[in-house]
Amino acid sequence: MAASPTLPAHPERTPMGYLALLRAPHVTRLLLGTLLGRLPAGMTALVIALALRDAGVAYGRVGLATSAYAIAAAVGGPVLGRIVDRTGQPRVLLVSAVVAGGGYALLALAPGSAIGAPVGAAIAGLAMPPLEPCLRSLWPDVVEEKQLDTAYAFDSASQQILYVAGPLAVAAISGLFSPVAALWVAAGLGLAGALIVATTGPARAWRAPAREQSAGLLGPLRSPGLVLLLVGLAGAGWAVGAQNVLFIAYAEQHVGTLPGGGGTLLALAALGGLLGALAYGMVKWRQTTATRTWVMALAMAASYLPLVALPGPYPMAALAFLSGIMLAPLLAAAFVLVAELAPTGTVTEAFAWLVTLFATGNSLGYAVSGKLAEGSLRPVALCAVGGIALGGLLLFGARRWFHPAPLAPATQPVPVG
Repeated sequence: MAASPTLPAHPERTPMGYLALLRAPHVTRLLLGTLLGRLPAGMTALVIALALRDAGVAYGRVGLATSAYAIAAAVGGPVLGRIVDRTGQPRVLLVSAVVAGGGYALLALAPGSAIGAPVGAAIAGLAMPPLEPCLRSLWPDVVEEKQLDTAYAFDSASQQILYVAGPLAVAAISGLFSPVAALWVAAGLGLAGALIVATTGPARAWRAPAREQSAGLLGPLRSPGLVLLLVGLAGAGWAVGAQNVLFIAYAEQHVGTLPGGGGTLLALAALGGLLGALAYGMVKWRQTTATRTWVMALAMAASYLPLVALPGPYPMAALAFLSGIMLAPLLAAAFVLVAELAPTGTVTEAFAWLVTLFATGNSLGYAVSGKLAEGSLRPVALCAVGGIALGGLLLFGARRWFHPAPLAPATQPVPVG
């Protein structure tokens, strides 16, 4: 499933190219289904906290439940991805959505339970339907090769919506009804999204190529280039987690002077990512995917650097928008590179590992910067810059390993000169 390392210019990479993409068979349905089914991922951490606090649960147990969800999701994603590579998409998507729905139901029925709440959260995370990696595995079968970059860019752009829509949905449902109602909605959305995707023709027909015998237990992680790419992208996740803390803490220090507070800064960063991805998909790239990936990562580090100045609220709002521009293009380039580097028959699991490593970096960046935020905010900003800078430098240093060719079963991988 390797794409060409040097992508030629295509006239389709224009605004009309996006319209052509959406008019292609199955594309709109797949995008809507995956967005709907992935919305719970943007809701869950917040809705668990609200539901448990509403039930009178102490913050310590709230942290336990949210951590159980995050850890279980990080473990479950690659496992479900491997099962998809071996058995196909529909059955895994539907069964996992039902099981995850059961986890949300347990949370909704027993939010105050010392055992039921963390167990329900863990089940919801462990069985979260792998819609994100499944969609990225489907793109090469759904669109023409010349549209792949546009498809991955649009996929990355649409993902930015989740960062805003998830918390807004929780706030709206909790305000109109209750946090427990939001848990039921999350369960329903996950099942509906999985059903929409699983019943499409491409999902039913998709089969991974025969898995290499040498893949063994490591699966896609036997590719050193892929491992280096994933670790580098964990640095981007770290930066985003630290950035979230920075914006929230900054808003608390400027109460009344920044309309919308931290939510405004986060929304502006997401808007920057959305526009950045759309612009990325319209550029006629001539560089290799590997080159684009490390360039985007270092450009993201440069866009984060001005945050260290911690200016007044309105300049900070402009910097928030600027800091978000490169994230989605980086991920769009990385999606293509993951598909190029994944050993035969392991592509869905490889995409699932991307989700896991990015989320792990995000959680670590959030935790470390949260401690730093107890003092000055400048170390928090430096923490964010440092995460993506180190990730970008790793990607630059490892660029010779990003060679999109299947490995011979009996050979050891070597850097390409």
